[in-house]
Amino acid sequence: MCVSGGKDSFLLAVCMRHLQRVSDVPFELEFLCMDPGYRPENRALIEQNAALLELPMHFFETDIFDSVVNVEDSPCYLCARMRRGHLYKNAQALGCNKIALGHHFDDVVETALMSMIWGAELKTMLPKLHSENYEGMSLIRPLYLVREDDVIAWARYNELRFLQCACRFTENDTAANGAGHGARGKTKALVRQLREMEPKADWNIFQSLHRANLNMLPGWSKDGVAHSFLEDYDARK
Repeated sequence: MCVSGGKDSFLLAVCMRHLQRVSDVPFELEFLCMDPGYRPENRALIEQNAALLELPMHFFETDIFDSVVNVEDSPCYLCARMRRGHLYKNAQALGCNKIALGHHFDDVVETALMSMIWGAELKTMLPKLHSENYEGMSLIRPLYLVREDDVIAWARYNELRFLQCACRFTENDTAANGAGHGARGKTKALVRQLREMEPKADWNIFQSLHRANLNMLPGWSKDGVAHSFLEDYDARK
């Protein structure tokens, strides 16, 4: 179980601990937190919350923030890739075969829109996937169907304060909605606008990702191979 210090990963940690106690399927659970270069006060906040929620945390340090601070081309992507690799490596060293991340419903919807708007590609986060570089390891996202508003409600109800963002460059953002900056923040704002037009807009986007109609798509790719509707166009006459 990977804890970044934000509300999402801490809620997931609490949920996983409860599930471990009541599940008919036994499993072992470790709580892992990477410090990629947090300021001392933010590292202290994570440690305080871990103690408050009675989560025995394994901490390890990296210099990822220093490594990407001067990267101009896609620093967020590079940071995420580096963080993921370190998490896999350290989780495997603890004897784990999975890492669990706190991405939720809103992350799935926003990632799809960001991919379309900035990446010219339709893709999003999967609820689980196998690691390409760490044999026997996989990644799961148990909060896949949980809305961010419910995570925020949990934190407020318990009067808990978490890091707004795991990134050094946005961790001081104190916006009430926690939207943050950059593409992610802009996409959150876009989703809010869409919901003003259609209250179910985010749900419809989410459902669209699970109902792709390949008969009505001009192109798609699978396993790195591009496909076109023209491949069997004449056969469908």
